[in-house]
Amino acid sequence: MTHHFHCPQQNLSTILINVKAKAPLSTFKPHPVLVSTTMGFLFFIFLFISHLNTAFSGHCSTTTATKTFQKCMTLPTQQASIAWTFHPHNATLDLCFFGTFISPSGWVGWGINPTSAEMTGTRALVAFPDPNSGQLVLLPYILDPSVKLQKSPLLSRPLDIHLISSSATLYGGKMATIHNGATVQIYATVKLVPNKTKIHHVWNRGLYVQGYSPTIHPTTSNDLSSITTFDVLSGSAATQHNNVDMLKLVHGILNAISWGLLLPMGAVTARYLRHVQALGPTWFYVHSGIQLSAFFLGTVGFAIGIRMGAMSPGVTYGLHRKLGFAAFCLGALQTLALLFRPKTTHKFRKYWKSYHHFVGYSCVVLGVVNVFQGFEVMGEGRSYAKLGYCLCLSTLVGICIALEVNSWVIFCRKSKEEKMRREGLISGSDKGSGIDSGTHSGIHG
Repeated sequence: MTHHFHCPQQNLSTILINVKAKAPLSTFKPHPVLVSTTMGFLFFIFLFISHLNTAFSGHCSTTTATKTFQKCMTLPTQQASIAWTFHPHNATLDLCFFGTFISPSGWVGWGINPTSAEMTGTRALVAFPDPNSGQLVLLPYILDPSVKLQKSPLLSRPLDIHLISSSATLYGGKMATIHNGATVQIYATVKLVPNKTKIHHVWNRGLYVQGYSPTIHPTTSNDLSSITTFDVLSGSAATQHNNVDMLKLVHGILNAISWGLLLPMGAVTARYLRHVQALGPTWFYVHSGIQLSAFFLGTVGFAIGIRMGAMSPGVTYGLHRKLGFAAFCLGALQTLALLFRPKTTHKFRKYWKSYHHFVGYSCVVLGVVNVFQGFEVMGEGRSYAKLGYCLCLSTLVGICIALEVNSWVIFCRKSKEEKMRREGLISGSDKGSGIDSGTHSGIHG
């Protein structure tokens, strides 16, 4: 509801929002909402670009305490890497997998899938602390379909591939202990099928072991994407997983900027800039421009998410997906509503405004919630990118609180002056410049 009051000019001289109705635009200073949120927005982009560079500039090593390998590669998830030497004359592959524990009683595994790039069918070597002695052990496992369905415990059994030798050591030598973050090196020498140098590698890690049976690993995006295919002769990786990783980052950046920042900024712009009379209808065009830009970027991010789902069969994120569809549908309804916007004098205008406010704020809330859900899905729950987003969002919220308090102070002061005017304590000739301030609950009217 919008309140209109006419107050004495001298009594409002100390109010923060006090712009004359006919003040030239050249004297208008940028609004705090736009200044602060723009600075936070640029800071957030800087953090995300830094994260992007970090993600694609990982480090791997060809040297261990006991061996030196010819090539190495940083794997796309779990801060893992692999080093290897391939001997073409006898099709023998010497390798070392570098992984980290996420629990003192957890496990780290690496394996080869002879047929396809998936967990089911993988011939794996799993390292974990011996339940009796506490020493690091390395046992072979075959991940058949029953493992994925969790019908029975995973039991160690000999592999049906030509494994010549295998071992595991902790980084730091004999004095090292297994703890959260401890690095393990899994060595293996495998004889490959002649003329077949493209290998499907699978790796993962879990929180604990029951007896000698590793339990299920976490199901975050990183844990479900711990698969890659590369040619051990040339060292080139298959492009699909690289494409998925790039799409994932672009999807996250676009959606965090559009649904998580621009959309709330557009709502704030409509709520507070519409009362600055010097702007006239400019606030509406600014608001519409921000919201349409947000919806356009959000649509691109949404489409990338759909594409990633098609490229990653079996990897599903129910809540994130549902929230994304809901936010996109509400955003589409808001965009279509512009085509049916009644004039201010039309009798259906108030119903349209109620609809617009409800759908708009619902879209903002769902968008922000889904951005946080997206950080968890990407395994970035404790990243600097999420910290930057939280700083931007908290800055915007803080500005909203300050402006809301200021609006209520103005409203209460004007209410008091109007009451005094009705009681004859203030002369009617003392009416002020007619600043239109109040508490209007809506994205725009």
